[in-house]
Amino acid sequence: MHDRLLSTIECARSLLSSPGCEYAEIRLAAGAGTTISLSGEQVEAFSAGDTISGSVRVLNNGAWGFVSFNDLADIERHFRRALEISSALNPREKTRVRRQAAVRRAFVTEARVPFDAVSLDEKFALISGYNRILKSSARIQTTRAMYRDVRTDYAYLNSEGSEITYDRAYCGVSLSSIAKDGAVIQPFSDSVSGYGGFEIVKGREEAARDVAKTAVDLLSAESVPGGTYRVVADQKLAGVLIHEAFGHLSEADFIHENERLKEIMVLGARFGPDDLSVVDSGGIAGLAGFIPFDDEGTLPAETHLIKNGLLSGRLHSRETAEKMGEETTGNGRAISVMQQPIVRMTNTYIENGAHDRDELVAAAGDGVLAKGFIGGQTNLEMFTFTSGYGHAIKNGRIGAMYRNIQLSGNVFTTLRNIAMIGNDRIMYGGLGGCGKGGQSPLPVSFGGPHLLIKDVLIGGEQ
Repeated sequence: MHDRLLSTIECARSLLSSPGCEYAEIRLAAGAGTTISLSGEQVEAFSAGDTISGSVRVLNNGAWGFVSFNDLADIERHFRRALEISSALNPREKTRVRRQAAVRRAFVTEARVPFDAVSLDEKFALISGYNRILKSSARIQTTRAMYRDVRTDYAYLNSEGSEITYDRAYCGVSLSSIAKDGAVIQPFSDSVSGYGGFEIVKGREEAARDVAKTAVDLLSAESVPGGTYRVVADQKLAGVLIHEAFGHLSEADFIHENERLKEIMVLGARFGPDDLSVVDSGGIAGLAGFIPFDDEGTLPAETHLIKNGLLSGRLHSRETAEKMGEETTGNGRAISVMQQPIVRMTNTYIENGAHDRDELVAAAGDGVLAKGFIGGQTNLEMFTFTSGYGHAIKNGRIGAMYRNIQLSGNVFTTLRNIAMIGNDRIMYGGLGGCGKGGQSPLPVSFGGPHLLIKDVLIGGEQ
């Protein structure tokens, strides 16, 4: 534990012993990290540095007072300031938090090769090697390769007696090639990250080769004709669908604030076939969305959002759990101690079904195999996603390559149209992350097995 944090924890413990408010919490962090970014032949960024920060959040008379800071030595003044802010407010709707038993734990990230013991030269050599692979074809116009690591000593304390520390180590790489043939420009990328050590990013040469090859192959790929198709979605696209189009609708702050969603998101309502189950679980070690506790001191739960096709749960902070009279789930998360916790996903996925991929492809008849994800948007239950690439399916066999497959629809209709669920779930998490409420990118993971979905609208030339 960082020396400056240790002395500040002692002071925080004293402040929280008799806070003079309904509830209070203090979060402290000291971190050190490295970022190396290469763009083509250029070194775009090469930085290594330390950070130290903290925040105080107090609840008094139904109002939050929040102060963030970098000068840990002045924590008493920041605590008084947060009290002053909360006492000066008189909100119409009084905020309360769900009370819970004190948690006193210490967590440490398991790492086979601690990255803070790896030299900057070795980190640079690793990402430079990947960058050379990414530009291995003459048809590749440029590349982007990024390495990032951060090790953080994190401490959480509250007025209920919780005191939790976490020696957190996060590491990842992002790999991208942009191929060009005349006026056709085709990017492709991949990324991996998680909680652990340098072992997460070593040995990714095959991933870099796949990125470069796919970018080049896509130059000659066809555009999918517009229409309605039976679509086999791969594991990454299935995960994006459940995270972006459904997972955000399961965040309780969104439901509580939207009357229309309250009418739709009724527990027990049917949302898909009997074999469809969707889970959010922060406790899966190693994944990018892993949290041994959330930023409100709550241990993570395995929350079934959909169980056997029925809506069975939603994601909560302590505040939304109290407002809606439900149990906390450990989903109060903040991008850093300088931000207030809001309801966020962790590791969100579709559980395995009974079928292998070949069965789904055969059952599709004439359709589309859609793979990966390069962008999209949602508006309540409506979504438009662009899959990275895919293939035509003809008579149950995989055919010609397609690029930029744009899928649109209503997520509730799409879930009901799931015809078959695969048995090959994979989880994904990269150096990017989830965005919400001005806090981005928050590390998350998502995934699922292959899915066969009926009647999916795909944009393109008729």
